[in-house]
Amino acid sequence: MKDYKYLVRAAVHDKIGRISRLLSDMNKRLIIRSAWRSFDHQQLLWDRNLEVARKQNPEKTSDEIERITLEFTASREDSMHATGGAVDALIYDPANHCVLDFGTNHGFKLDLNRKCYPLHPGISSEARKNRKILMDLFENEDFVCDLTEFWHFDYGNAVWALEKGRASSKYGVVIDPR
Repeated sequence: MKDYKYLVRAAVHDKIGRISRLLSDMNKRLIIRSAWRSFDHQQLLWDRNLEVARKQNPEKTSDEIERITLEFTASREDSMHATGGAVDALIYDPANHCVLDFGTNHGFKLDLNRKCYPLHPGISSEARKNRKILMDLFENEDFVCDLTEFWHFDYGNAVWALEKGRASSKYGVVIDPR
């Protein structure tokens, strides 16, 4: 999306900084693919992924297509990215000029399928090792990894509160951070 701004909560920013420094010590770089998203931006992602699912599954009903889309794309109202407490991340290897292999990515491009589940058994040992590095870095900073997307991490929002057994979240939706 043109003019995308990588906005996060202050605590998330600090956590990302510490993760980046740890990766730098490993001669790797943290890539933040996405952070805060407006409802309009999330709607664009929803519409695009709905159309992709429709083209890939022409025999499916509209309800089935919506369920397929919901597996990897939240509706505009349900996206945790609107809280400023969610980030999508990958790791870049400058020595080899590439994004690490996570099992369902081709560089920055992610193939959305069930192999995206963080602990999916059908990925290579290299991809499993790389996912573990990524997930451990974020989990050590008190993030939780999404159940269907190895690259998506939440802190302080409703998903985080639920996973951590908290009575409430720290962060709600940010409509317009400017």
